[in-house]
Amino acid sequence: MPERILIIEDTAEIARMIMTYLEESGFHVHHVRDGVEGLASLQSDSYDLLLLDLTLPGMDGLAVCRHLRSQDNTIPIIMLTCRGSEQDIVLGLELGADDYLTKPFSLPELKARMRSLLRRADAPGFQQPLSPLPLIRAGDLCINHEKRQVYRGDVKISLTAKEFDLLAYLASHPGRVFTREQLLSEVWGYTDSCYEHTVNSHINRLRTKIEPDPAHPVFILTVWGVGYRFCEATDLNVAAD
Repeated sequence: MPERILIIEDTAEIARMIMTYLEESGFHVHHVRDGVEGLASLQSDSYDLLLLDLTLPGMDGLAVCRHLRSQDNTIPIIMLTCRGSEQDIVLGLELGADDYLTKPFSLPELKARMRSLLRRADAPGFQQPLSPLPLIRAGDLCINHEKRQVYRGDVKISLTAKEFDLLAYLASHPGRVFTREQLLSEVWGYTDSCYEHTVNSHINRLRTKIEPDPAHPVFILTVWGVGYRFCEATDLNVAAD
């Protein structure tokens, strides 16, 4: 079954160009023109990925992204923006968008970014690469790389593609301290330090979802003045005492 893509874009010419290219590439594509209509479509239908313009009439793309993530909707989101301001891109990533492209962009590059996100989200039709650490356990937290699933006890935790990538990367190196710059490079593939606050935002959302008490984390630990590390067994033993 073809992957279902929702485009929220108010410029008809851009939307038509993207739709034609993606449909010829085998995707099922639906287009709406504004954020309110887009949210309604997401509530009534199931989609595998969202292409989201930031400059929408009424409810803009940032507000749409904020609403989706506040509702624990983990659909992969690629922002499409013609804005030159890095602040909008940073804010979108901090709100939970997975990637961005600045207009004008290459359609083959868009498709490549989409396929990468769909693979990480374990979408139908793509084979997930095997991990050298298929299963990681830390206390009652279980991370399954092959299925891209996270459980605390018997409770499944819903994560976005980037949240899972960040957690899995940290958990694959227990005890190792990573700077924000290193995590930004390894997980996002970005090298510009202006996006480092994106790491903080994703860490905070992860803690809200996986920690027993997000204010006193036991899994993802802050190393003040440096960055973050994933817990070791000794950390959990101390926390239990």
